[in-house]
Amino acid sequence: MKDQNGKQEHPQVVVVMVPLLAQGHLNQLLHLSHLITSYGIPVHYACSASHNRQAKLRLNGWNSESLTNIHFHDLELPPFESRAPKDDPSVPFPEHLQPLFEASLHLRQPVSLLLQQLSAEFDRVIVIHDLLMTYVVQDVKLISNAEAYNFIPISAFTFFVNAWKGLSKEDNSVQLDSKDIPQGIPTEDGCATEQVLEFAAKQMKLLGFESGWIYNTSRVIEDRYVQLLEKKYSTETQKKHFVLGPFNPVDIRCSNGKNRHECLEWLDEQEKGSVIYVSFGSTTSLTDEQIKELANGLEICGEKFIWVLRRADSNDVFAEADKVNNPQLPEGYEERVKDRGIVLRDWAPQLEILAHPSTGGFMSHCGWNSCMESISMGVPVAAWPMHSDQPRNAFLLSNVLKVGVMVRDWKHRGEIVKSSTIEDAVKTLMASEEGKEIKKRAAELGEAVRGSVAEGGVCCLEREAFIAHISR
Repeated sequence: MKDQNGKQEHPQVVVVMVPLLAQGHLNQLLHLSHLITSYGIPVHYACSASHNRQAKLRLNGWNSESLTNIHFHDLELPPFESRAPKDDPSVPFPEHLQPLFEASLHLRQPVSLLLQQLSAEFDRVIVIHDLLMTYVVQDVKLISNAEAYNFIPISAFTFFVNAWKGLSKEDNSVQLDSKDIPQGIPTEDGCATEQVLEFAAKQMKLLGFESGWIYNTSRVIEDRYVQLLEKKYSTETQKKHFVLGPFNPVDIRCSNGKNRHECLEWLDEQEKGSVIYVSFGSTTSLTDEQIKELANGLEICGEKFIWVLRRADSNDVFAEADKVNNPQLPEGYEERVKDRGIVLRDWAPQLEILAHPSTGGFMSHCGWNSCMESISMGVPVAAWPMHSDQPRNAFLLSNVLKVGVMVRDWKHRGEIVKSSTIEDAVKTLMASEEGKEIKKRAAELGEAVRGSVAEGGVCCLEREAFIAHISR
């Protein structure tokens, strides 16, 4: 069946998205929701009211009117302890989010009710759930016309390296090449708290009822590691693996008019590739001392920059916005750098910034959202990982794909990064022969990724195969 615009419709199939309640996870599945609705399949996005609002407000790269094609369900969370974000370098993981993660387990009943309602209206209910929401969606196995797909919110490289530790010497399902596990991969030490590791382990133990796995990556970027994961897990469980990324749009039309962000107007006035964008995502708070060193490093390096300076998200970014103290810059700093730098203190249109021709580099924490966005826009990275999967993502970009430089090694994570180190990293990326080669590789990889989502490209074909599979 086709709609009035000639697009294929699949009214017998409905998709339900169940993301983890954290920005980097909300964003990925909201991007995927847009991709799936473009095939004429209805999508229901199940989350708390506050996190639905947050995801919609921060969405970048899509026309805001496209949100009307997605059905948002404002589910109610029980009361929970809400802690303020900390800027403690000894515990970089955002442990203040742990009570929120625990509270999210109570979404099992409302999600189960939603699935039962939809199962009576549609021939097939497809549940795409974050790996860390497996507990919440486990009742899908009780619904005869429903099936689940486990979404992996990190890179295939990081996921495989994590799984590789558990491979026994007798496991012959995966034959590794000497280059598959490069020397120097960062350890997991300091990446997460014991509580969140236990939370993740409980989710992993519940897996097994899903029909397949979905990745926000591209075979152009990580084909070898996807193949290794397919060999390991498909041999054991007959699961299907779908590589559908990048989820984010790659053809970005920079906004115009009165609602256009001020930093984009400033970028319009800069030379091509001359600006480094500095942002550490939604779960990192720098100490006052580190902010001072970063400020000095950006000032003395001589390069143009856009710096997003903000604290980590609280559990409710709306109810607790006034409680979060704004980080302070050295006195007179913004006046001194006004001719070549902008400091933003709120959410920034990251995709539009990365897509702008004046942007030539990205100093990043290397959360997987940011990695995929920078790769798909062909922007090289100055990698400064903070926690979670970020150290191994940073290694992938700098040491495997060679589209970035490291700002600091993970084994020195507890130390303050000095302004001279920051200056060196920026100059290497933005103004050196080594940087030129890195930029060239990043541009080529970005072009290949964008080509993969075009009609007939490897990603386009895999997306079509996924749609055909769930609509069978």
